[in-house]
Amino acid sequence: MTPDAKVRLEAVLDREIELGREFAAMLDAERAALTGDSAETVAERAAEKTELLGRLERLDAERRGLCGDNWDANASEAIRARWRSLLTVMANCRAANEVNGYIVNARRGQVRQLLDVLRGDPATTYGPQGKALAPALRALARA
Repeated sequence: MTPDAKVRLEAVLDREIELGREFAAMLDAERAALTGDSAETVAERAAEKTELLGRLERLDAERRGLCGDNWDANASEAIRARWRSLLTVMANCRAANEVNGYIVNARRGQVRQLLDVLRGDPATTYGPQGKALAPALRALARA
């Protein structure tokens, strides 16, 4: 790798790390929106997330173009340190995104249960051991 390519690679890695940190902050904002009561805010965070992911993908492609497949053998310690930082930032983003996914799935389940109650379908309840009990006797639609 030429000295110029190393400098460019360091710069791309720095931009990826900064954008990864921005993405982590956005995921925190998304989590706050998901636990709030504004569907509009959730939609705004989803749009921001999509835009940031696009920017991260473009930087990833630029980095891959600069270093090819066997870059680690020729990488300086500065590049390796940046790479480790990037991996740490992105691992944190992945964990935060998984938490947000759990929140989305929990909310989806809550909405499904509410719709079942409104339709008059038998409500599912659970006992202390987590096993489903007999359906509730009276649904809201029949009340």
